[in-house]
Amino acid sequence: MSAGLLTAERLCVAIGGRDVITDVSFALPRENLVALVGPNGAGKTTLLRAMSGLVASRGVLTVDGTPVASLTARDRAKKFAYLPQGHVVHWPLPVRDVVALGRYPHGAVDPARLSRPDAEAVERAMRAADLDSLADRPVTELSGGEKSRVALARMLAVEAPVMLADEPVASLDPYFQIEVLGLLQRAARGGALVIVVTHDLGLAARFADRVLVLRDGRLAMDGPPAEALGPGPLADVFRISAFRGGQDGQPVIVPWAAV
Repeated sequence: MSAGLLTAERLCVAIGGRDVITDVSFALPRENLVALVGPNGAGKTTLLRAMSGLVASRGVLTVDGTPVASLTARDRAKKFAYLPQGHVVHWPLPVRDVVALGRYPHGAVDPARLSRPDAEAVERAMRAADLDSLADRPVTELSGGEKSRVALARMLAVEAPVMLADEPVASLDPYFQIEVLGLLQRAARGGALVIVVTHDLGLAARFADRVLVLRDGRLAMDGPPAEALGPGPLADVFRISAFRGGQDGQPVIVPWAAV
């Protein structure tokens, strides 16, 4: 297997004594946005959590050549920034303080007393997510799209080499879906490996450099969008056909009919 920032060899995850992820192998490099797709129940969230060591797994999993299982909790939190599905902040904290939580793995325990490197990382994340004008607003007063950008900024503030986002555009309107995926794509272009779970095959085709297709806990396809989301995989894995086209030099895939 070729070298990658994050690699897995025959990764397996068992829940309740039954393997829900089976023999998954990959080598994912920096500067890539990877879409992790598959039908409901395919194991996408479980695999995403296993990638960062949040759930126990068998097989070999390494980040930058180091076995993930050998990392301390703090070192793992520096290597992986994880955005869970449906992330919500329930306390009326200022936006800047919520974003500053991303610096906790680096030892920043008080948002009001950040070191200069921590403060600069927070500012970079807020600028990337276009949150400067909302810095002092309580996060509980924001719209759904704005809250999603705050959650993403918190993840960006970690400045981890691997970013894992579980359905970050779920329930967002089309404008914010495009904004969020664009933000994550820029993070990848800046040097990170970004892995995104999504059910939107159109967004995956447009923004991803690479697509992992999961079916019944196994990797069914791994390749560029044109290959991994081709007519065959869509029919075999998702049981659909799709309209295909292009716009502004980018691929367009619209799920069209059950097959």
